[in-house]
Amino acid sequence: MLPMDLKGEAQGPPRNADVPERNGGQSRQSGGRYHTYAALDLGTNNCRLLVARPAREGFRIVDAFSRIVRLGEGVSGSGSLSEQAIRRTLAALEICRDKINVRGVSRARLIATEACRIATNGAEFISRVYERTGLELEIVDRETEAHLAAAGCAALADPAAKGVLLFDIGGGSSEIVWLGQGRPGSSDVRGRVRHWASLKLGVVTLAEKFGGVHVTPELFEDMVAYVRGELAEFCARVEVETRCDYFHLLGTSGTVTTLAGVHLGLLRYDRRRVDGLWMNDDEIEDALDHLRGMSYEQRVANGCIGSERADLVLAGCAILEAIRQAFPSRRVRIADRGLREGILAELMSADGVWREGERVGQHR
Repeated sequence: MLPMDLKGEAQGPPRNADVPERNGGQSRQSGGRYHTYAALDLGTNNCRLLVARPAREGFRIVDAFSRIVRLGEGVSGSGSLSEQAIRRTLAALEICRDKINVRGVSRARLIATEACRIATNGAEFISRVYERTGLELEIVDRETEAHLAAAGCAALADPAAKGVLLFDIGGGSSEIVWLGQGRPGSSDVRGRVRHWASLKLGVVTLAEKFGGVHVTPELFEDMVAYVRGELAEFCARVEVETRCDYFHLLGTSGTVTTLAGVHLGLLRYDRRRVDGLWMNDDEIEDALDHLRGMSYEQRVANGCIGSERADLVLAGCAILEAIRQAFPSRRVRIADRGLREGILAELMSADGVWREGERVGQHR
């Protein structure tokens, strides 16, 4: 599916937009202006927006928004999005619309994922969003979600690695992608995807199934075993011998960034210290043990977790632990980037923003 042009009230960016000229101005709008791009990811748990302009290596973020809306709260049991969750989400989307308009966005892709995929009223909700905000959301399939996650994070893969397992632990689904080694100088991420899977579980659905407030060691192990069962089919498709020299895990999600924040002892979350961080196996193990040893109240009080994630973080840790058991690795790289960055990279690549061989997906 081709990225759409944003419709509605958004106007073009100012004439002095701080972006370099490229390829004869292929990324320009009519009148010599450059596009300003937006990517919105509406998941089961979060509503996230990035607004960006091209830069010499990747893009420069000019605005951002993130809010936990829990759109998919209860949907695994009821089958539909609740009115309360819809109202929370509409309020967040109105803020996104205003930011898009103020920043003069002219190219955008606005996606919705698992909660809207499985809800019986998902399409009705998308229509309601358009009527209320003028935003045209697109419900993407699982394959698209997995490839966008790869496009957003692949720049952090060790170029010397012949195999990388990328995982994105979401609210309602978790995407697993096996990346092969890329060609030197190539920015083709899709060509590196060897295998992919979308597990129909995430931090919200797993916490709703097993509980997330008071998690005993036995309950945690039950969650890990459940996820291992869901991983079995993907593991069977990935040949063990492909786990070759310099193999590593590459994780993106609130789970892994929280884990990194706990490992670093941050009083408040700091993306600059987390994005791109390497953690070895012992460091991951220690951080997991530390999180599992916290009470619910301690998780609420932690500056990298807070009340909005305190009942979900251990479900995410269980998913991570199942992945680590299935794909043992001496090191994990942490990515505070994902679908939105993948959307921006694909939009700008389609517009010919970068010359061949330049990296995409990096931002500052």
